Amino acid sequence: MYNIMTLNKIAAIGTDNFDTAKYNVCDTHENPEAIMVRSASMHEMEFGSNLLAIARAGAGTNNIPVDKCVENGICVFNTPGANANAVKELVLAGLLLSSRKVPDAMNWVKGLKGNGDEVGKLVEKGKGQFVGPEIMGKTLGIIGLGAIGVLVANAAVALGMKVMGFDPFLSVKAAWSLSPSVINAKSMAEIYANCDYITIHVPYNAETKGMINAASIGTMKDGVRILNFARGELVNDTDMIAALESGKASCYVTDFPTDAVIGVDGVVAIPHLGASTPESEDNCAYMAAIELIEYIEKGNIKNSVNLPDAEMDAAGTKICVIHKNVPSTISQFTAALGSEKINIENMLNKSRKDYAYTMMDVSGDVTDKIVDMLMSVDGVIKVRVIK
Repeated sequence: MYNIMTLNKIAAIGTDNFDTAKYNVCDTHENPEAIMVRSASMHEMEFGSNLLAIARAGAGTNNIPVDKCVENGICVFNTPGANANAVKELVLAGLLLSSRKVPDAMNWVKGLKGNGDEVGKLVEKGKGQFVGPEIMGKTLGIIGLGAIGVLVANAAVALGMKVMGFDPFLSVKAAWSLSPSVINAKSMAEIYANCDYITIHVPYNAETKGMINAASIGTMKDGVRILNFARGELVNDTDMIAALESGKASCYVTDFPTDAVIGVDGVVAIPHLGASTPESEDNCAYMAAIELIEYIEKGNIKNSVNLPDAEMDAAGTKICVIHKNVPSTISQFTAALGSEKINIENMLNKSRKDYAYTMMDVSGDVTDKIVDMLMSVDGVIKVRVIK
């Protein structure tokens, strides 16, 4: 019986995938084989010896100590694309909110309460202060063409916008999905210099932290409108506020409010609603559950953030090894198995930066002695036998 611990409420469409004859799903396990999480922080958690994997029901993994996990042989999954449509729709709303001054106009209307029959006249008299441009015919720059960026690009094209996209790591799948009308920018500088609206869809890391700052904003068109539905830390709040106050930027729409930006003129602060739809929560939960089942039962990895994707069918016993990505490791595996008369029918080895994952389909009885021999190889972190 495998124990699956949930740190947040996970939609039943996900947890219902776990066969109750094999899995026990609840929120109180002390040493589970797997953890499902949405937003709960895991940085202070102590991980038990049984823990094989963590699945984040969402795209970002900032709440999980990813490096610590791989050092301990724990595979971390996310669910890229599961909430993409939900975020895309909110980005489109953000485009319109940034352009037509809708939030300010709605707040102004509330102040007309109590004016009785005069409301109509006051509306006509005051509406001019909320004039804003249409998005049709304007240029939208998209930095990051993953699942969300591609959907935003295609939708913006359909709305009559000129769209430029930049992503140096554009996948083949994304490229095939992207509208041919989207212009492939050669750099972020090209996006900054030419776009009326800019939306960012990149992960948060050391390279992207504060990427929208005084220097980058200074190269943008005057009156630019910036949207951030990716991660709050991508934007330097102080520099953004200065740009709004100077008129360099017309509007900043963010799904990640901070104390600094709340109430600032020109800021549309949304309380992290990007993936807050029942459809998105269901999609993320379902994908996370399937990823865990595949890994626990078959050793297959798909959508991991700290180990390489690897899938291999096995006719016999499958040995799965997480290890450092160093020379001669594989030869030591084969030597150890050969010395015990274990034949390797099939093998797959994949690497991701400093770590690697090896699966071996073998015939013969894989004893504890063989597991110990594999564990003794320098750089090996975890060995698992799946029969």
